[in-house]
Amino acid sequence: MLSPLDPLLRPAPRADIAPFIVMDIMAEAARIEAAGGRVVHLEVGQPAAPAPATARAAAARCLEEGRIGYTTALGIPSLRGRIARYYAETFGFDLSPERIVVTTGSSGAFVLAFLALFQPGDRVAIANPGYPPYRQILKALGCEPVLIETGPETRWAITPETLLAEHARSPLAGVLVASPANPTGTMMTGEALAALIAAAEDAGIRFVSDEIYHGLDYAFPAATAVAVSERATVINSFSKYFCMTGWRVGWMVVPEPLVRPVERLQQNLAISVPTLSQVAAEAAFDGREEMEAVKRGYIENRRILTSSLPKIGFDRILPVDGAFYLYADVSRFTNDSLAFARRMLAEAGVAATPGVDFDPHDGRHFIRFSYAGSAADMAEAVERIGSWLKTG
Repeated sequence: MLSPLDPLLRPAPRADIAPFIVMDIMAEAARIEAAGGRVVHLEVGQPAAPAPATARAAAARCLEEGRIGYTTALGIPSLRGRIARYYAETFGFDLSPERIVVTTGSSGAFVLAFLALFQPGDRVAIANPGYPPYRQILKALGCEPVLIETGPETRWAITPETLLAEHARSPLAGVLVASPANPTGTMMTGEALAALIAAAEDAGIRFVSDEIYHGLDYAFPAATAVAVSERATVINSFSKYFCMTGWRVGWMVVPEPLVRPVERLQQNLAISVPTLSQVAAEAAFDGREEMEAVKRGYIENRRILTSSLPKIGFDRILPVDGAFYLYADVSRFTNDSLAFARRMLAEAGVAATPGVDFDPHDGRHFIRFSYAGSAADMAEAVERIGSWLKTG
């Protein structure tokens, strides 16, 4: 039997990154369900609804036609053109399709963006709390993720002041922001986003905007960095608004001089994005009416949670501006959100994600609830958690 102590089998140091805890929680929930238990899933940021019918029909036609081969590395031209049209329709911005790169979900886009923009050793700022793969991908690529603390005084977002203070302490090569954000669900106004981009660029800091939750905005319309600066790199995905997580298709908008470098990276890392997914993604834009109905369901779920959770003790909740997340302070119940989440799953049958997944500093005091499921699931989850807290 091979020994893990064998030096030939030791992983390289770059592989020594933390797990994505939400996936561990999901695996625990699957074991409970396999044993016959019932779990209400509020842990994974994954829509319960399927991809739009237009996308599924286009994929079926593509399969029926037979051969599915490679596409160009940048993506099917008609899909790139349709994405450009989305920016015109949504933001009134005339974007050249030549700046669009189709990617294997937003995850593939982050890898391409970080490789194209940063060198090993570069310091890249991200908000804390924030999506954990940001920092883990950066670390695996030899960069240094720099966590900038956010809170109610900054509306849980990086500001020009906090960014430039960190840059003065030690120079930053880049900054990545998300609006709507994961795990907080908070958003930046267009004015705040523009001010942050201007401050970053004036200081020589490259700007990456994660916009994968665009379309899921409730408090006010989401703003895009595409319309603010031609120097910004923007990442988006069909996973969230279009309910296409498993199709693994997203896109980037990159500055024109970076198109060819990103294309070369894509050619070597992936050759191309799965053709079937690209065909479906292009047709998904014709399913907007269906997706708006799904969004109305999220709005109802948001209403249920924001009105019901405070009644059972979750009375400190961050602004629920967009995406489908609610980030709640659980310090009145525990100083260990991971243990709390595991107990809630095992004893109440409700899966949620501990804040330590998103915030290594203060995440032990927070839980993230995803409301991407049904209204019935939201109501059942609140009832189960309330009963558990009373008896526990």
